[in-house]
Amino acid sequence: MAHKRIIDGIGGLRNAVGEHLGYSDWLRITQTMIDTFAEATGDHQWIHVDVDRARRGPFGTPIAHGFLTLSLAPRLIPTVYSVTGVVMGINYGTNKVRFPSPVPVESDLRVGVMLKDVSELADSVQTVLEATFEVRNSPKPACVAELVSRLYFAA
Repeated sequence: MAHKRIIDGIGGLRNAVGEHLGYSDWLRITQTMIDTFAEATGDHQWIHVDVDRARRGPFGTPIAHGFLTLSLAPRLIPTVYSVTGVVMGINYGTNKVRFPSPVPVESDLRVGVMLKDVSELADSVQTVLEATFEVRNSPKPACVAELVSRLYFAA
């Protein structure tokens, strides 16, 4: 089990800029997850949902949607770290997203998190994280994304 890092408020965030904050636990990517994502988004491309055809395709198995991988950030990143005093966090967007390699069905996925930037705003703190999604035993990351969030602290 990954060790969750606790960062002490805004000052702790500022001090952690440039640091790798850690890794999440591994998460098994199942066909049910892929099919559910396909239903939610309407993306039913055969490389994701047609198991028999995908086995004969270029990856030899169904693969997760790239955006499914990215959408797991809110599930995985809070297991890596938290910041004391935060009462709410919102997704503000992304600066960059790339999908260098596939996530095969029944593979294990985790995210590593580096804190790239912290900016204090009038009502919140904006963070930029570099999230690197890894498939167990794969030499290349599945997704690398700069995620921008706004954190709101107790008054």
